[in-house]
Amino acid sequence: QAQVVESGGGSVQAGDSLRLSCTPSGSGFSFHGVGWYRRVPGKPREPVAAIDRGDITNIPDSVKGRFTASMDNAGNTVYLQMNGLKPEDTATYYCNANLIDLGARSLTNVWGQGTEVTVSS
Repeated sequence: QAQVVESGGGSVQAGDSLRLSCTPSGSGFSFHGVGWYRRVPGKPREPVAAIDRGDITNIPDSVKGRFTASMDNAGNTVYLQMNGLKPEDTATYYCNANLIDLGARSLTNVWGQGTEVTVSS
């Protein structure tokens, strides 16, 4: 079953940088576009960055220029680089990936379990 796992969350100080990672939980899968989202309790989930996802367009101005999605050369891991973190960036961050099952030749959209990011002032 196609799944992704996020990692790299933690507690940092305002102004610090943090890099989150998203990887398929097993072998035989390939990314076909990834979006990063975050959710703060009591607020709707919002996208913060994307790579090869033309369907994700409503990224808030508050993170533009600070958050960037990228992929390693092997295509095995997608990153969310977050710079200049602010207390209001505190949230649970999720990876949403279109995964190609190379064996079954199928495409599935999956969500990770989320990773917590806490930014202290």
